[in-house]
Amino acid sequence: MKKWSVKFFSIVAVAALVCLLGMGQAGAYDLEKLLNTGSCSACNLSGANLSGIDLRGGDLSGANFSSADLMGADLSGANLSGAKLLRANLTGADLTGADLSGANLSGAKLFTADLRGANLTGADLSNADLRRAKWTDGRRCEGVSFGECN
Repeated sequence: MKKWSVKFFSIVAVAALVCLLGMGQAGAYDLEKLLNTGSCSACNLSGANLSGIDLRGGDLSGANFSSADLMGADLSGANLSGAKLLRANLTGADLTGADLSGANLSGAKLFTADLRGANLTGADLSNADLRRAKWTDGRRCEGVSFGECN
């Protein structure tokens, strides 16, 4: 390899590492804030493992939980208005009384989740897995419920 190409690839590798570390620090700060306060409005928590976490009544409005694992999480009464929950795993999550207005739950896994009393006004549930979820009115969704409660 020529000297200039080694130098070029070294610079690119260092730049990529700096970018990755910077993004990781921002995510770490948001995660720490969430764990310490139970609230984190407009935070980036995409891809985070938050299974079983207790965030009852927390302000999570506008937060990005895309591809996050929230399996079994207690989000009852939480403000998730405008939150991004694309492809998030909310299997068995307690969302009773949660404000999900304007939230994007596209492709989210809500299998057996409890949505009784939740505000879903303007929420995007396209391709969401709602099988056996408890719907806002208390009925259980059928086994073929994707994007809507059948």
